[in-house]
Amino acid sequence: MLNDWRPTCAIELLQVRAQLLAKIRQFFAERSVLEVETPLLSHSVGTDPQLDFFTTDYCLSPGMVCMPQTGQEPVWRPPQQQTLFLQTSPEFAMKRLLAAGSGSIYQIGKAFRSGESGRFHNPEFTMLEWYRVGFSLSQLMDEIAELIGGLFSDLPLQETQRVSYQDVFISFTGLNPLVFSYRDYCAFARESQLPEAVDICGHDHALWLDLIFSHNVQPHLGENALCMVYGYPACQSSLARLNEQNPQITDRVELFINGVELGNGYYELADAEEQDRRFDKELAVRQQKKLPVFAKDRRLIAALQEGLPECSGVAIGLDRLLMLLSGSASIDDVLSFSIHRA
Repeated sequence: MLNDWRPTCAIELLQVRAQLLAKIRQFFAERSVLEVETPLLSHSVGTDPQLDFFTTDYCLSPGMVCMPQTGQEPVWRPPQQQTLFLQTSPEFAMKRLLAAGSGSIYQIGKAFRSGESGRFHNPEFTMLEWYRVGFSLSQLMDEIAELIGGLFSDLPLQETQRVSYQDVFISFTGLNPLVFSYRDYCAFARESQLPEAVDICGHDHALWLDLIFSHNVQPHLGENALCMVYGYPACQSSLARLNEQNPQITDRVELFINGVELGNGYYELADAEEQDRRFDKELAVRQQKKLPVFAKDRRLIAALQEGLPECSGVAIGLDRLLMLLSGSASIDDVLSFSIHRA
């Protein structure tokens, strides 16, 4: 206990982090991408059933005066309390800026996810998120490769790998991720020493894909290379557009280096009605699983109704990126103070 005031990372890692942030800002400045800030506290939050949220109570000014009619005594209003949410991502607020005409934007900031702590997780973490107006997903992937390649210039990676989700899933499991067969998935789970998957996943295709991918596919991705997996099954992507050629998949990409997931990107869904339906579907899942259910972000829906420009965007966890750059074994090793010493 005598030393628990000390940082969890070495002082040298603070310098490496500062250099990383400076390089990222220079990268976007050279491309005239605007740096923005959005609130960490918001009146709403995402509906993703896989995420848990932090909430806090906001008390409006106590003892506010209700202005009376002429000749009457002032009336004191009791304090009002609202529940606010710490954001799991700046995505919704940034899309509202895009709809307002901001042009291409990026943000480096904190994000919060409850229940996430471990070698690669801290409930408070640093995220880089950016959106490129007029970019297809392929163009965004080109830019991701440029940024990551520049950040790893002193630790050269092999040539960037691009592979479809369907191809890589079949390669490592023999299962077709676009066609759900409960019998085949259960058999694979038993063969792979994952019998708990049957009870955990039930008949939920998306859960099966997440579990099998994380255990049997992800560890093999990006050996000393940036691996970009694209074309995720439609059941897994709430915020990405359906692919025009194949509506069974979405225009989504995830990034991996040495089996570590670094980021998640989309060709962004701009259809307000479709987004509203997807939120409803996720809220139904949350209710079915007896998870907290919150109101949809009506301001995001309104922004989409106003018109989101054609764009692609991606979010990258900078703490994990710093882990790989520094050869650190745990996220605690790159944080000034992890949750255990915060």
